[in-house]
Amino acid sequence: MRTHQFEVVVVGAGGAGLMAGLYASKTAKTAVISKLYPTRSHTGTAQGGIGAALGNVEEDHPEWHTFDTVKGSDYLGDQDAIEFMCFEAIPAIYELEHMGLPFDRTPDGKIAQRPFGGHTNNITGKPVPRACHAADRTGHMILQTLYQQCLKHEVTFFDEFQVVDLIMVDGKAAGVVAIELATGEFHIFHAKAVIFATGGHGRIWEITSNAYAFTGDGPAITMRRGLPLEDMEFFQFHPTGIYKLGILITEGVRGEGGVLINGLGERFMERYAPKVKDLASRDVISRAIYTEIREGRGINGQNYVYLDVRPETVNKYAAIDGRKNPDGSPYTVTGEQILAKLPDIIDFCRVYLGVDPVTQPMPVQPTAHYAMGGIPTNKYGEALADEKNTVVPGLYAAGECACVSVHGANRLGTNSLLDLVVFGKYAGLRAAEYAKGVDFTPLPADPAGFAREQFERIRNADGSENAFDIATTMKKVMFDDMGIFRTGKGMENALNVIRELKERFKHVRPTDTGSVFNLELMNIWELGNLLDLAEITTISALARTESRGAHAREDYPERDDKNWLKHTLAFVDEMGNVELRYKPVVITKYEPKVRTY
Repeated sequence: MRTHQFEVVVVGAGGAGLMAGLYASKTAKTAVISKLYPTRSHTGTAQGGIGAALGNVEEDHPEWHTFDTVKGSDYLGDQDAIEFMCFEAIPAIYELEHMGLPFDRTPDGKIAQRPFGGHTNNITGKPVPRACHAADRTGHMILQTLYQQCLKHEVTFFDEFQVVDLIMVDGKAAGVVAIELATGEFHIFHAKAVIFATGGHGRIWEITSNAYAFTGDGPAITMRRGLPLEDMEFFQFHPTGIYKLGILITEGVRGEGGVLINGLGERFMERYAPKVKDLASRDVISRAIYTEIREGRGINGQNYVYLDVRPETVNKYAAIDGRKNPDGSPYTVTGEQILAKLPDIIDFCRVYLGVDPVTQPMPVQPTAHYAMGGIPTNKYGEALADEKNTVVPGLYAAGECACVSVHGANRLGTNSLLDLVVFGKYAGLRAAEYAKGVDFTPLPADPAGFAREQFERIRNADGSENAFDIATTMKKVMFDDMGIFRTGKGMENALNVIRELKERFKHVRPTDTGSVFNLELMNIWELGNLLDLAEITTISALARTESRGAHAREDYPERDDKNWLKHTLAFVDEMGNVELRYKPVVITKYEPKVRTY
C-alpha cells in the first residue's frame, strides 16, 4: 500500500475538479485523482452554453440573471450564493476566453450568446440571449481548455484511480483512499485539504443523460463518514432526451428556434407557458411533455413528442412570435446555419435515430439529468457538517456533487457549467489557503481499513444475487415512482423495493477474482453507492409534502412555503438509519412568488 502526500487533493477531473486543481496549484502542492482520463469526464457532454449576463446580443444584467435563477429554483435556492454566482459569471467567462476557449462570435467579434429556458428580460418577460457557446460542444471546450491549463501549471494527475473513502481524523479531512484500477492496490493520499468534484448520480434512473461513471461516489463516501446530504429529493429531468436512449438534446436547439410538437401537430407549450413557450424552465417543460404523453397526445400514441428544428418550422414560429435579430430584422435560419450551430446534435440523431434534424423532427422524451442536491457547502466550497452550517475543516466540494444551494428545486440551463467554474475556482482557492495555515494531520494506524472492509464484504459474499438484475430493478422503480410525477403511495413502493434491493445487494459477488482492471468489482461498489443514494432521495421526497420545482407530487400539487421553504439535510448513522433535519433558505431580496412563464 503506497502513501502519497499533497497539500490539496482533488477528487474528480471534470470542470469543477480541474478548476479547483488549477487554482489550488497556484499556491499549494496539488493532485487531481480521477477514475477516468480527465478529458472523458462528464463535463465534456454539456452542449448548449454557459450562462453570463454579458449583454453582447441584447441588454442584460447580473441582477436579471440572479432573479431568473431564484425564480427557476422555485425559491429554494439560497439567494446570497445565487447572487455571488451570477455576478462572478462575467469575469469567469472572460477568464475562460483568455485561457483560450474558442467561443462562437457575433459579427462584430464579441462572444456569441443564445437564449435558454428560464433566462428572461426581467422588464418584458421575453427570453434573453445569455448562453455563451462554442457550437453545441461548450462543455467539451471547457474541459479541454481547463485540462491544458492544469498541465501548463504542473498539476499532478492520478488517472484511473477510484477514490473509495475519505480519511477523517478528529472531525478534519486528512486525505482519501483510492484503488489503482490497473493493479487493484490501495493508495493513501495524505492531504491537508480534500475537494470532492465527483459529479452526479443520474444512473439511479432508467432513462438518463448521465454517463455510466455518474454513480454518486462523492456524496456516498462523505455520507458514510457521518456528513449530511442536502436536498436529495430534487433531481432534474431534462425535457429533451433522445427517445429510449436518454442522450441529451441540448436546450440550445430550442434557443435557436426549435419547437415541441405533440401527436396532434400542436405546439403545445403555448398551453403551459404562454409568455416564453418552448423556453420555459426545465421542470415546467418536462411536466408538460409527460402530461401530453399521459393524456394520449404523444406521437402515434407513443411515449415521446417531437422537437422540430427544421428551418421551415423555426421560421414559421419565429414569425408568429415576432422574434427579431439584433439588427431588428425578422429571425430566420437556413439548414446550413442549423448544421453549423448544432453539429453534434445533428450527428447524434443521424447516428442513433437515423433521423436528420435539418429535414425531420426529433423524437424526444424527458431524461434524468442533474442532481440539485449533494454535499452541502457554502459559497466558497467549504463542506458543512450540520443545519447550523458548521464548516468541516479541510473538506470542500464543487460541481454537481455539491449543494451550494444555487439551483434549489430546479436548475436553469447553462447554470451547471457556471456553477462548476465559479465554485470550483473558490473551492480551490479556499483549500489552498487553508492548507498553507495548517500542518498535516497524522494518519490513523490503518487508514485503508474501512475501505478494505467494504471490498472484502463484496469479495466474500455468497454470490446468490446478480448486480445487473438489482440495478435494472432499481432504475425501473425509480423512474416509475420517483420520476417526473410522484405520489406518496408510489414513493413508498419505491422505498420498499430499494430496501429489499439493498438486502439482496449483500449477496452480490464478482465472478472476476483478479486484481488488474477488475471493473466488475468496481461496478458492484458503485451500485452500492447508487442504492444508498436512491434510499436517501426517496426518504427525503416522501417527507416533503408539497410540489416544488422538480419535486412534483400529485397528492400535494401546491407549493407550501409556510411549511417547506427549507432545505432537507439527510444524515445516515452507522446502522444505516436515515435522519432528516432542516435548515432555512437564505432570502435576501426576492420574496417567494408564484412562478409564471
